[in-house]
Amino acid sequence: QAVPAGSHVRLNLQTGEREAKLPDSENGRSDTREERRRKRLGKVDVDSNSFTSQELKKALAKMKESEKAERKVRRAHEEEVRKKFRPIKQLKEEFEKLNVKMETDYEIMVKLIGKYNSSASTLDEKVAALYDLEYYVHQV
Repeated sequence: QAVPAGSHVRLNLQTGEREAKLPDSENGRSDTREERRRKRLGKVDVDSNSFTSQELKKALAKMKESEKAERKVRRAHEEEVRKKFRPIKQLKEEFEKLNVKMETDYEIMVKLIGKYNSSASTLDEKVAALYDLEYYVHQV
């Protein structure tokens, strides 16, 4: 006799009969992987032969609309961020106009390594360069 997919079947060795366990779920079906997939997808027949071309086109149109809406939200967020912050190049130009030189951590680290390797630096300057370099390397 045929039993529903996912049922627990066993062979009773004492009687020689095959036994099937009835499903535990409320609706009378076992909660197999296929059943969980159907629950996740909702009331959709997942048999690929059952979809018409019109249904597929409608589903694709809905997906495209939701994707466009997500892009609009992302663009709005990016514009909001751009309004709050300025690019580093623009900041450097503005600081140069004020005669303030802005250096990145990398530029400072290169300068400190140069100071450490310089034969003109004193021992105290080299120790200070190493302490400063330790600070910047720790951040990285």
